[in-house]
Amino acid sequence: MVLVTRSDLKLSKGKLAAQAGHAVMECTLRAKKESPRTLDRYRREGARKIVCKVPDEDSLRKTLFHAKKAGLISYLVKDAGHTEIPPGTVTVVGIGPGPRSDIDKITGQLSLVS
Repeated sequence: MVLVTRSDLKLSKGKLAAQAGHAVMECTLRAKKESPRTLDRYRREGARKIVCKVPDEDSLRKTLFHAKKAGLISYLVKDAGHTEIPPGTVTVVGIGPGPRSDIDKITGQLSLVS
């Protein structure tokens, strides 16, 4: 699973972790419903998660578009606005679980969050 976040938001580490957690939960729930065998394999193989970044919302939405076009499980996180950012702010896209090679075609060129 790859989690893609926006670097322009300058989220605190805690906020970023919470947003990534929302993406993981929603992608997992979708996988359980849409592809339980993929989810089982993902869990057996260690449930790998990688966090990457894109510069802005437009880039994040393009990443989501490509993931959906490829037929990958994906989820767009929009914040509720209770803490650091306004309600409805798009923060993270979760992609996967799914075949590593398919996800890497979309996210392999992205920089890791450091």
